[in-house]
Amino acid sequence: MAKKVCLIGPAYPYRGGIAAFTERLARAFMANGYQVSIFTFYLQYPKIFFPGKTQFSNEPFPHDLDIRRTVNSINPFSWYVTANEISKISPDLVIINYWLPYIAPALGSIARLVRNKKNFNTLAIPHNIKPHEKKIGDLALSKYFVNSVDGFLPMSGSVVDDLKEINDQKPHVLSPHPLYDHYKGGKDKLSAREEMDLDRDTKYLLFFGLIRDYKGLDLLIRAMSFLKNRVKNLKLIVAGEFYSNSDKYLELIDDLGLKQHILLNAEFIPDSKVGLYFSVADLIVQPYKSATQSGVTQIAYHFNKPMIVTNVGGLSELVPDGKVGYVVNPDEKSISDAIYRFFKEGKESEFVENIKEEKKKYSWTTLMENIERLDKKVKEIKN
Repeated sequence: MAKKVCLIGPAYPYRGGIAAFTERLARAFMANGYQVSIFTFYLQYPKIFFPGKTQFSNEPFPHDLDIRRTVNSINPFSWYVTANEISKISPDLVIINYWLPYIAPALGSIARLVRNKKNFNTLAIPHNIKPHEKKIGDLALSKYFVNSVDGFLPMSGSVVDDLKEINDQKPHVLSPHPLYDHYKGGKDKLSAREEMDLDRDTKYLLFFGLIRDYKGLDLLIRAMSFLKNRVKNLKLIVAGEFYSNSDKYLELIDDLGLKQHILLNAEFIPDSKVGLYFSVADLIVQPYKSATQSGVTQIAYHFNKPMIVTNVGGLSELVPDGKVGYVVNPDEKSISDAIYRFFKEGKESEFVENIKEEKKKYSWTTLMENIERLDKKVKEIKN
């Protein structure tokens, strides 16, 4: 009989990186012979708490996945319903994606209810423990969740450190974020540029993903003001929806005279278009002011794209400096110098070849092996 696993976290019809992670994790388990059920939200964020235009995907329903919308983040009754549904399945393992203190009461309560019903381990994959945009009560909420599960599979050293500040007794296995290899549509650079009606000879930087203040887009815009006269035919593509006030970024672009140098597509990029945006780029830039790990890094690896990242959180753990890209300080001068060096020294071909080798570390097989290690570790502790 096939083993059963229940995953709890965002999934279709919700969009975004963690929803993509949940669905890709489900397929990894299925490839290993598991029967997989995903428990996701029928209400994730009330509209007044959601900064974007919509929480929902416009992609087709993933018919290969068993997705059950049972969780309401603010309705405790739904937490009991979800726990009961999971108990009926009688899984061998429950895995919860955790990313934000707001969601801790729901996920922590479900974990406690589930643990009280059946004899299986409840593990967590913490994408973050401390939020990038801090609020009063964050620590208490995260502590509530951390204390509700049996063990953790953090994906960066910085998350391990954050976990230990709350509870250093819980078992964990560090496992780097796997590739987002489900994205399709990768093309050769010139064909992709033709499809997007972009100049074939221009050098393109890509800032990709939801735009929040901690991601440092303002630093990259200021870096472009240094670069516009240093690197010929250089443009920055910004592809992602604003989840913070857009006015300051637009005003900064105007003030620095960069309208002709920045292509702004301030919309959520659907899965079907992700490959196209990465294909047109020469270099992916993540000028973050704080971070844990980043899914953007693993999309860049998937499409064999060199990167510049800042030395915050766990980003430098994933990007060997001078091998697949550059790791720099989170300031506009350091970012601009690295971009200039990349083009001046013609590093693209060298970095791409190194990426092809480096990304072998970030397989879903490795993640599955580490989940099994953690599950075994927890069982040994319990016994």
